[in-house]
Amino acid sequence: MKRSQSSLGVLFSLMLLASQAGAQTDKITIPAGTPEDHDLQAISNEQDASKKLALYQDFVQKYSVNPAAVAYGNWQISQAYQTTGDLDKAIDYGDKALAPAPRNLDILVSQASIAQQAKSNQKLMDYAARGGEVCTSIAKQPKPDGMTAEDFSRQLADDKSAVKNSCDFLDAAGFNVIASETNAKNRMTYIEKYSAAFPDSKFQDQVSSYAMYTLGPGQLNDQPRLIAYGEKTLTANPNSLPALLLMAGTYVDDAKPGGIAKAVTYSQKAIAVAKADDPDADKSRKLSAGMAHSILGYAYIKQDKTAASISELRAGAGLLKGQDDQQYSIVLYRLGFAYAKLNRVNEARDVLAEAVKIPGPAQNMSQDLLAKVNAARAKAK
Repeated sequence: MKRSQSSLGVLFSLMLLASQAGAQTDKITIPAGTPEDHDLQAISNEQDASKKLALYQDFVQKYSVNPAAVAYGNWQISQAYQTTGDLDKAIDYGDKALAPAPRNLDILVSQASIAQQAKSNQKLMDYAARGGEVCTSIAKQPKPDGMTAEDFSRQLADDKSAVKNSCDFLDAAGFNVIASETNAKNRMTYIEKYSAAFPDSKFQDQVSSYAMYTLGPGQLNDQPRLIAYGEKTLTANPNSLPALLLMAGTYVDDAKPGGIAKAVTYSQKAIAVAKADDPDADKSRKLSAGMAHSILGYAYIKQDKTAASISELRAGAGLLKGQDDQQYSIVLYRLGFAYAKLNRVNEARDVLAEAVKIPGPAQNMSQDLLAKVNAARAKAK
């Protein structure tokens, strides 16, 4: 975010920054004709980078009681250090710039870019989340007294347009932190911070998937936190497919009373939301529907509604075949189990014979069940 300051007109276009959303964001304003304005013009005319840096440092000290001067001067010092590669000092001075202007999106974007360059996920998420809170607050600002609804709606649209690029950058930067983080505990901390700051992000479904993976078996294995996250997500977005599947998959293995009934409710809702039969249904929606049918069929087995489970599991198998081998093997095992439970051993054998060919978590269980089915079939003969 390097900026030229070759003229007073350019200078003032910078001082008012891109953040124009009224009281929801911080602006930096240096009135024309003030001593600060004259000194900044002199600094902008200095061509030597080291001398310009020293002048900005003197400027911040000279006008230390002026929040706008402190914010702008430290921001320029931060960018100067970023140019030389001293990223620690760049972040330090950027934080000093944010102190009097904590909701200034231009400075937050600048800090995020420096943290990105420094490969500091923690700082990058901090700046992204702070910026996200500013972006989200724009739509929540109250209508000023005396302003018509039409004018207020137009103002909101203008405010959102003015900060769109900054908000999009911070949104994507925050998501990339989540996607690149290898430590499960840190990743979940970032997910919670990001989700609060960007509740309407286009990445929220993917973030929910990361949360489900992070809190599930093999990672943090924290079921209470998993359920709390899913419920919070569905409160904000009742049609979130990842969250519906998360809740259905969690409750179907919950031994507490009422867990299976909740799994049925969530999986049925996921099937309805996915609309896999629609002509425009993409692979993701079909996979979600397939997993939901698989969970619903499994829940019916646990409720001793085995006959009803078969149609669900067959529907799931049809949607998952050739799309996701792991989920396909699981639904085949469940279908084989349902057939076996109803003593339909020939159908059970055919399904399980296909399941054992697929490496994964259901392969050994399918082999064991197939052996039992074959033994029962032989005995029947």
